[in-house]
Amino acid sequence: MTLHQLALAPAPAPAVISALAPVEYAVAVEEYLAQASIGLGSRRVYRISLAGWAWPLVGKPTPAGPRRRCAAPPVVPLALLDDVGTGRRLAAAITDRAAMTDARTVNRELSALRSAVGWWQDQQWISADPTAGLHHLPAGPAAAPALTAEQVDSLFRVTPSLREHALWRVLYDTAAHIGEVLDLDADRLDLSRNRVRVRSGQRPGAPIEWQETTSQILRWLLAGRTYGPVFVTDRRAPAPTASADICPVTGQARMSYRRAAEIFAAVTRPLDPAGNGWTLRQLGSAGLAGSHAGTENCDGRRAAGDVGRLRP
Repeated sequence: MTLHQLALAPAPAPAVISALAPVEYAVAVEEYLAQASIGLGSRRVYRISLAGWAWPLVGKPTPAGPRRRCAAPPVVPLALLDDVGTGRRLAAAITDRAAMTDARTVNRELSALRSAVGWWQDQQWISADPTAGLHHLPAGPAAAPALTAEQVDSLFRVTPSLREHALWRVLYDTAAHIGEVLDLDADRLDLSRNRVRVRSGQRPGAPIEWQETTSQILRWLLAGRTYGPVFVTDRRAPAPTASADICPVTGQARMSYRRAAEIFAAVTRPLDPAGNGWTLRQLGSAGLAGSHAGTENCDGRRAAGDVGRLRP
């Protein structure tokens, strides 16, 4: 090419690098959402999903249950997404998240992060893609059917401990999500009204209520304790556990979903004709399908027998 041709050739377009590249991950999330062509409802879901990745990005456990939606995420430098260890931390977070919720939710949250990362790369705010080695979870099998009334009866006849009996009674009576139940603290229980107290400033929703017999079992479980997690493990909490997840009286940690599910499956395996054991979701669905709230006569007779066997 001659000098004349070089002079006439168009200059290559300069790389577009934003002078306003944000320092913090949270700010980058808002920038991404501001330009995304999505509705307000989808924007809210994306914001929650993207905020949830902040904890694993800095190697911290993500809050479980309803606390995840209202917890303030840690401050995360956006440049951390270029760190070589970020992909590994995200992979571990997916494994933990899969133990708490269904594959569809995990895949949606991963897709939200992958989409945001792609846009940030287009802006040249980051250079690496920490989601490159991550894969969507396979769709799980069809949900198992709710337990029948006979199966529920057999379950409460073999309850191995007061803690499990109380947990399973609350799940069956309320049909609440297991994460919500495990997230309960003693000071939120209104045992005189058989329900959960609404926190100050919390938006009122469907109340979590249970039978009077369940309140009695909860009183025995708490043994006068008025604060700290309702359902705790058998061992003392390890060092990194958040103070909100430690019983201030015994030092035991809040029970995890994974441990609760393991115990339930082990106890119900002999009751399951297939030998696999049942799931906590099947128990909650049994309460929802039975719509037994308020049917104190039938349910009260069954519960009274259980209460008698567990009386200290």
